[in-house]
Amino acid sequence: MHLGVVETNEHAVEALLPLLYAFASGGSSSFARSCDCLAHRFGNAGDRPGREPRYPSDMTDTEWAAVRGLLPVPGWMEGRGRRPEGYCHRQMLDAVRYLVAGGITWRAMPADFPPWDRVYAFWRRWRDQGLIGELHDRLRDRVRQAAGRDTEPTAGIIDAQSVKGAASVPTATRGFDGGKKVNGRKRHIVVDTLGLLLTVVVTAASVTDREAARTLLARLRRRHWRITRVWADGGYTGQLVDFARKVLQIALTVVKRSDDTSGFTVLPKRWLVERTFAWLMRSRRLARDYERRTDSAEAMIWWSMSMVMSRRLARQRR
Repeated sequence: MHLGVVETNEHAVEALLPLLYAFASGGSSSFARSCDCLAHRFGNAGDRPGREPRYPSDMTDTEWAAVRGLLPVPGWMEGRGRRPEGYCHRQMLDAVRYLVAGGITWRAMPADFPPWDRVYAFWRRWRDQGLIGELHDRLRDRVRQAAGRDTEPTAGIIDAQSVKGAASVPTATRGFDGGKKVNGRKRHIVVDTLGLLLTVVVTAASVTDREAARTLLARLRRRHWRITRVWADGGYTGQLVDFARKVLQIALTVVKRSDDTSGFTVLPKRWLVERTFAWLMRSRRLARDYERRTDSAEAMIWWSMSMVMSRRLARQRR
């Protein structure tokens, strides 16, 4: 098999990944096989010291086995140039997961991980090239298949969450949410009926739910063409309902609280997206928004949700 030319079609790549790892067991350019990632087998990571998992955010062997075959193929293995990577993929993933779960700064990366600037370069490349979204979508497909669902959802739930912005958030992308009394940013997400993330948009907190929903639903339509119904709360009424129906062919159904109810009430469908926000808030990096750019904030959400799904797949394997 010639590793310099790899099909770019998504299904072909998914079919090829197990073959790459199977082929790796027969030959390698490294002399220290501490890991079976592609960087160790075919890259320049063989002479780097290994590390033993020690943090709660580190992947177990079972979790790594579930994630390994879903990782995007590096550009240097697809014949797109660049040097073969010199750091273990598993160590890089664990380092980013440690940052997202623990809420640390980049320069506070523990010494047993690769240097912080190399980890940041890895994370930035995955953000800019959409690789974290690619891994996330493959994990979501596997979770849906394990639940007996089709990989492409047909319905979703939309909602928004306002979070405080740190001092590192620039004025141009932050605002004040008068309803929640929050100065920072707002996360707009759509999830499927299992609570799995479908798409996300991060805006200033001053942007209304209706304004952001136009961009969010348009992005949802491009990524998931089978979506025909989306449930929402009372903040998404008005012209947005007509826009979604006429332009995007999506039936936006508003689920409102009854006027005669008081206190906390579980509303149909809407509790699913609230549960997803609870999953995301387990990652301390998301307790508030620290990112200078909104696409960086979105990438952190993709990483957090990927951790949720990879752990779920690992439990199913056990």
